[in-house]
Amino acid sequence: MRTLLITGPGGSGRTTTAAATALTAAREGARTLLLGTDRTDTLGPVLGDEATPRLTVRRVDPDADFRADLAALQERAASALDLLGASRLDPEEIAPLPGAEELAILRALRDAALSEDAYDLVVVDLPPTPRALSLLALPEELRRYLRRLLPPERQAARALRPVLGRLAGVPMPAEWLYGTAARLDLQLAAVEAVLADPGTVVRLVAEPGPAGADAVRTAALGLALRGLRADALIATRVLPESDADGWLAGPVAQQRKTLEEWCESYDVHPVAHLGRDPRGTDDLTALAVPGAGTGPGGATRWPVEDRLAGDGVLVWHIPLPGAHRDELDLIRRGDEVVVTAGPFRRIVPLPSALRRCTVAGAALRENELRIRFRPDPGLWPRTR
Repeated sequence: MRTLLITGPGGSGRTTTAAATALTAAREGARTLLLGTDRTDTLGPVLGDEATPRLTVRRVDPDADFRADLAALQERAASALDLLGASRLDPEEIAPLPGAEELAILRALRDAALSEDAYDLVVVDLPPTPRALSLLALPEELRRYLRRLLPPERQAARALRPVLGRLAGVPMPAEWLYGTAARLDLQLAAVEAVLADPGTVVRLVAEPGPAGADAVRTAALGLALRGLRADALIATRVLPESDADGWLAGPVAQQRKTLEEWCESYDVHPVAHLGRDPRGTDDLTALAVPGAGTGPGGATRWPVEDRLAGDGVLVWHIPLPGAHRDELDLIRRGDEVVVTAGPFRRIVPLPSALRRCTVAGAALRENELRIRFRPDPGLWPRTR
């Protein structure tokens, strides 16, 4: 199964592109699930009422998911709540908290990948790019927080927790808390597996022009820092060259210039402006948006180059297309490095070999951050 994550700036035609992509794939014979993530049904008006064979449309309902999660949590923590004299929350008074929508989307992505319905393709209409990048970063970041706050190795000593609690003078975390953390970690790991799968790709959508070019550069940088790749760039609302007269001459020339720049770095698919907002399957067909594609997806490689024989260093290559030197920051903290690129930051565990090294420098070359590591004599294995 392939998973196609579609995102772009707000107002770029992201939802329309997702619907057109799913429609094309279904008509090409793929059993396709189109997953909408907006709170309102934006896919419905775009697709219209006509049913398409092999195409299933589903919308994420974060309100229902949050109520179900909270009800389950109250049930598991019933004894603790009773001990504290806390009153239960009724489903009718539960309103989703910030972050509930993102978690609901991640769960829907995981469920779609593990579904028994045997879809060939899952097309996900992600939120606009800034929110989409935060959402894609969430599984890794939450798992890191869980490991720091509730280390799994401490759960093995649960028989000693009452004794440790008396010695420390503070209560130790209850069994249900470790159990909840373990379940959440397992769910997040499943989402991470979907994102890292070779069948998962991200497709960017943008309208050619200065604003679209800036948005695409930022999105590509954010995806690269997460180790994700974009399989294509859909350039929407492209004006015909025949309109390059009068007041449209400026916008047409502007679009042409941006498209030429994009074609140097991306697999660009121009989508013509219909002169109206696309509605219904006929309009979506007229857009001629490509289907799923067959290019490689999943996480990109961050290779470690061995230059010990010649230069005495190991070089870690981190692809960061579009990054500027003055936007980069790098901090080593224990066995992790904190990489900041523009508005994005990621805390990455060091490969095992690099943990026995010290940082000897870093440079941005050919759209790559290249970090040099020199073996620490006190930690590096000695050779005869």
